[in-house]
Amino acid sequence: MSATTTGVGAPAQHANHAIRWWILATVGLAQLMVVLDATIVNIALPAAQTDLGFSDGNRQWIVTAYSLAFGSLLLFGGRLSDVVGRKPMFLIGLIGFAGSSALGGAATSFGMLVGARALQGAFGAMLAPTALALLTTTFIDPKERAKAFGVFGAIAGGGGAVGLLLGGVLTEHLNWRWNLYVNVVFAVAALIGGILFVKNPARTGPRARIDVPGTILISAGLFSLVFGFSNAETNGWSDWTCWGFLAAAVVLLLAFGFWQQRAAHPLLPLLILKDRNRGAALLSVIIVGAGMFGVFLFLTYYLELTLRFTPIQTGLGFLPLILSLILSAQFSTNVFTRVLGPKVLATIGLILGALGMLYLSRLGVSANYAADVLPGLILVGLGVGSVMPPAIQGATVGLDPRYAGVASATVNTSQQVGGSIGTALLNTLAASAATAYVGSHTAASNTAAGIAAFKMNAAVYEYHVAFLYGALFFAIAAVVTAVLYRRKGVPGKTDATDIEETVGTHTQSTPVSA
Repeated sequence: MSATTTGVGAPAQHANHAIRWWILATVGLAQLMVVLDATIVNIALPAAQTDLGFSDGNRQWIVTAYSLAFGSLLLFGGRLSDVVGRKPMFLIGLIGFAGSSALGGAATSFGMLVGARALQGAFGAMLAPTALALLTTTFIDPKERAKAFGVFGAIAGGGGAVGLLLGGVLTEHLNWRWNLYVNVVFAVAALIGGILFVKNPARTGPRARIDVPGTILISAGLFSLVFGFSNAETNGWSDWTCWGFLAAAVVLLLAFGFWQQRAAHPLLPLLILKDRNRGAALLSVIIVGAGMFGVFLFLTYYLELTLRFTPIQTGLGFLPLILSLILSAQFSTNVFTRVLGPKVLATIGLILGALGMLYLSRLGVSANYAADVLPGLILVGLGVGSVMPPAIQGATVGLDPRYAGVASATVNTSQQVGGSIGTALLNTLAASAATAYVGSHTAASNTAAGIAAFKMNAAVYEYHVAFLYGALFFAIAAVVTAVLYRRKGVPGKTDATDIEETVGTHTQSTPVSA
């Protein structure tokens, strides 16, 4: 079969080409590495803190440094893959991610570890959208594309839980540094696959250019958004840095939208966002990302601090969620999407997720894992597995391949921003609930045992509130999906001609260049 080359980033081979499944394995491994790194370090934090001697107040920056760099540079990384080429960016991202992970594993100080985590986020922002763009431009047969997105969606949805499991094993049996060193193993395997299987298509048409003002505006805007919510999480909503950075984010993002309508080479052509299915897909990814943190974050606390699970037991406890998510993702993309369409399927999935979170909100100071935790995890896994594959596919199909990188980056950005917002909101709401509980209740006795039991009840009430709000997030996403998604079909075709004609209309009267 001959290669299909419709432009920069066009499919490097026909969908029937024999190596397409090896490409899926390669980009899936790279995506798993990026996604699990958002959670694998969480379990290592107590040991790293003891080893390097940093304070509780500084601890959150090990996580925040990664999310700040990753979230703020994703769109730029996606556009780079459109301009430079998929294969070079994929290999550069892998090498950089591996190198920064090794640097973090060898860290001898808090500053060195934070710097390495920021570098991880920056290279991850190059790698993640490039991986999804490769998938989008490799699988052009609808049935095979559905299978590929089912696998990729399962990785995107369950990678965080895999990180908790792997982090528990590495921390308990080796040491916290291996939570970073393990990325070198993943990266080397993906690098070999990238060199052997990923191809660069022949370039046709004019070379794309980088929108420098747009890149600065969106990177600064997303940085301010994530940083503002991170400050809300640590310092409370009354802190001036929280509202100051959130206000700056609004101004910068509005300025970015205004500039994209006038730029000669827009970083994110706004027509990409105007399709109803694509808008619904991106909104559902944002809200599901926010809700999922209720499972990963607060259920981890509950299992370890309330039920006294070890790190490995906690990771194994999330295994049913991973398995149900993978099973649901495969059935959803290969069977149910064709029968029901993305509108019905995603709505059902979000309702299942809401029911799972409601079930988990019943947890008390003592619980039986099989009866009280397992059903909720399975429901959430089935729900997310029904939502993520059609959402990822719906956000990227119907586009000219030249814009696959930036469209893929938009999906990753949505998930990252949703997770950051969810972390801040759920932590703040849960902490407020715990404070209210302490103010309205008293300990049964002043003994050490009585005070410990009182604190445990307050913590469990905090988790209860977090799960309830997580259920609310899923329910809101279900309503959004039911309203915005078209009954059947995929996003309308948004090809290069449409985008270039729209850009030309703006630039004829106002000539600007980036």
